Amino acid sequence: MTKRTLLQFFHWYAPGEGKLWHEVSERATDLKQLGITDVWLPPAYKGASGADSVGYDVYDIFDLGEFEQKGSRSTKYGDRNAFAAACKTLQENRIRPIHDVVFNHRMGADEIEEVVVRRVNPEDRTQIDIEEFTACAHTRFTFPGRDGAHSKFIWDKQCFSGVDVIEDPDETGVFKLVNEYGEGQWNEEVDDELGNFDYLMGADVEFRNNAVYEELKYWGRWLSEQVPVGGFRLDAAKHIPAWFFKDWVGHMRDTIGSDLFVVAEYWHPDMETLTSYLNLVDNQLMLFDVALHHRFHDASKQGGDFDMRTIFDGSLVSSMPEHAVTLVDNHDTQPLQSLEATVELWFKPLAYALILLREQGTPCVFYPDLYGASYSDTDADGNEQTVDMPPIDCLPKLIEARQKFAHGGQTDLFDDPSVVGFVRHGTADMPGCVVMMTNADVGHKTVALGPDHADSVFIDFLGHHQSHVQTDEHGVGDFPVAGGSVSVWVRNVAT
Repeated sequence: MTKRTLLQFFHWYAPGEGKLWHEVSERATDLKQLGITDVWLPPAYKGASGADSVGYDVYDIFDLGEFEQKGSRSTKYGDRNAFAAACKTLQENRIRPIHDVVFNHRMGADEIEEVVVRRVNPEDRTQIDIEEFTACAHTRFTFPGRDGAHSKFIWDKQCFSGVDVIEDPDETGVFKLVNEYGEGQWNEEVDDELGNFDYLMGADVEFRNNAVYEELKYWGRWLSEQVPVGGFRLDAAKHIPAWFFKDWVGHMRDTIGSDLFVVAEYWHPDMETLTSYLNLVDNQLMLFDVALHHRFHDASKQGGDFDMRTIFDGSLVSSMPEHAVTLVDNHDTQPLQSLEATVELWFKPLAYALILLREQGTPCVFYPDLYGASYSDTDADGNEQTVDMPPIDCLPKLIEARQKFAHGGQTDLFDDPSVVGFVRHGTADMPGCVVMMTNADVGHKTVALGPDHADSVFIDFLGHHQSHVQTDEHGVGDFPVAGGSVSVWVRNVAT
């Protein structure tokens, strides 16, 4: 059985001009051969910045690059036909398209409305002024370029819970919309950062409005009729009430397919918080392992001073592996982005070995680590910076090794602060491997593999170590690893 391996097929600075959907189609066959089973695609619908939109400034979820809106017909990644072709080509190669769902906020409204608002303390969102006043806000979305195609739903002030810009008076901040829903309070079952983290940006969606709720369910069903859907990545889940995704995901599984893969971006490292959230959504979702990502970041920065025995401490994959999507980096953590906490280049092979070859968790590979990326942007101080993210040379081999050798039970060898490893023991039909790594100098471990591996020769599948390992008559061998490196030792007959 092919092991689920997710690829995030984009990054924040992915090239525009409609290139990405074509690239997905072009690479689909190679991805299948490599061992990728699921491809996470960027938001496919029209953003407020049109052809320049990465996809998270949501304007029209029913415009998949089909209508002249926001200055372009195509999205940054291509038009509707190219998007549909990419999804179909993935499906033909038995790769599941995972669609990015951004529900929390809307931007680029078509009309201004008069609204009633209350000012909110942005540092403590539970502090909402009693005083109400009228103002104007960008809250009416009529989608004139689409002219009612696919959906006739009009979004107005009853569809939103808050905004960050008002006119007459002209102010920026956080403003609670006073309408029919919530009695002037934010949604519950959201993250408690800043008191209540319902509001994020733009025109914040009011999920308590039943018409909104039904429209978002309709959109999910509609999308599955347009393109193949293997699952969803849910954006900004900590800002959306858990009850909504509990119901929405259940509805999608009932109407599209019970085997949908769904992972939520609840960007929080605390296990108690994540456990509570999973309980609220009836454990229907997987979550990104934020804590493990930060452990990788810290380990890469500290080098030999980091105790590798603690690499999984506090991680989701160590406590709830069946709900953990493990990652090394993503579009938010890459250099010059909002959650920048990049894992240093030297450590990435070790990190990928830890998520790809172990028994626990579902790994997610990041596009620049597989194919590379170069881009420029301004940093926090307003200075122009150029970033080069070279591909990780051994990553294709690690993905291949996941499918070929990451089988059977697992024995951890985490008994040294620098040199650690683990054994995948294989099955009756599939081979295993011995994974060794160190964040310091060269190292080795003596490993007893048992009589089934007596008098056997092992080679490093990654080619980082050119020697071979000969086990004795009891199946015991001494497995080395180069300094600051990782080796995947497999029996030479298995290759």
